[in-house]
Amino acid sequence: MEQNAPHSADSSPARLRRELGVAGATMLGLGAILGSGVFVSIGICAGITGPSIVLAIVVAGFVAVCNGLNSAQLAASHPVSGGTYEYGYRYLGPRFGFTAGWMFLLAKSASAATASLGFANYLLNLSGVSDQFTGVAVAVGLVVVMTVLVITGLRRTNVVNTLLVLTTLVTLSYFVVSGLPVASQQGELHWQPFFFSSETMPPQILQACALMFVAYTGYGRVATLGEEIHDPRRNIPIAVITTLSVSMLVYLAVAAVAVGAVGAAELGDASQAAGAPLESAAREFSLPQTRLIIAVGAVVAMAGVLLNLLLGLSRVVLAMGRRGDFPRLFAQLDKSQTRPTAAIIFVGFVIAGIALVGDLKTTWSFSAFTVLIYYALTNLAALKLPDSERLYPRWIAFVGLAACLFLAFSVEARYWVIGGGLIGVGLIWHQIAQRRQQA
Repeated sequence: MEQNAPHSADSSPARLRRELGVAGATMLGLGAILGSGVFVSIGICAGITGPSIVLAIVVAGFVAVCNGLNSAQLAASHPVSGGTYEYGYRYLGPRFGFTAGWMFLLAKSASAATASLGFANYLLNLSGVSDQFTGVAVAVGLVVVMTVLVITGLRRTNVVNTLLVLTTLVTLSYFVVSGLPVASQQGELHWQPFFFSSETMPPQILQACALMFVAYTGYGRVATLGEEIHDPRRNIPIAVITTLSVSMLVYLAVAAVAVGAVGAAELGDASQAAGAPLESAAREFSLPQTRLIIAVGAVVAMAGVLLNLLLGLSRVVLAMGRRGDFPRLFAQLDKSQTRPTAAIIFVGFVIAGIALVGDLKTTWSFSAFTVLIYYALTNLAALKLPDSERLYPRWIAFVGLAACLFLAFSVEARYWVIGGGLIGVGLIWHQIAQRRQQA
């Protein structure tokens, strides 16, 4: 249905330069994943479902792999900025395409706000400050700093991101190594019962799966930057698969050690009280300075996640500006053809606004519903790929679509209502934008 799109992104004269290979794309994917998911979401989900969080990590990882493969083959066949927003326009039609872009903006802006709040919580918890107003102010300040950094360009941003990712991996490795002795001693006590409640087990584990799925979705950053990756048909699938494989191993190792060392209930309580569950767990470890190292690693990781989300979100706003779904101002690139400055500034304002909510679980849960709808549309678009462009079997798209829709309605019902209402608002705006273009 490509002919249905009123303005094809392919007709735009302004194109971003290809500056990333497999290593750079993988680091951007890891930078988007290894942050809120490991330092925040593990604690929230442990408080919901208990030690069975390890099962939620595996299930969510399987769903993410299905989605990742579909995102990869779509990005390989249609390597432009915008991700499923562009795939939706190309294979499903304007309304589906717009809805995908709108859901991505809502979901990832909420994720970015979660990362900024997580950054503030770990930083302030380390310094002994627990004032919510101060936390929100620090979160908004981080958004401003990272927005300025992204405006400086992708190449410089990628160097900073690589340093952040390497620091995060070293920190998490230290957490696992220092926590293993405690987890081994306390494990038998803390792994029982595997589910918090046998009566409410199904909804608890499904809600945890939905929230953990969000923790994997940073791999989509590789797809949204498809226009800037060398040899996208080869490099995008490799980068996506590598990103997901490494992330699942890290999540499992960290969750197993954290639950074994202090118990799922304490992790959940730490998430509610201070928003810094791994730092709270590290207090029980015997190696020196573990708490400090984990807090610093968390701060670095959250900054990396926010950096990556700003990149991905600005590219979707760029694509929506090109098609006229957003003001044309957002389609403009700077003179070097490497950054959409207006789109980046707009995204920074949106993230800062959501961060004012000040509650981690609220922003993360809203992100879960909206991002699952977004990836349901990704899988639906993958079903429309012609056989000549398909890299993986069609059943993977069917599994991904069904899993996303099922998990989307496993989060709390209030987020369905809010998300559904915002979809309606977006479609009304899209209709107005279409009429303005035709006038």
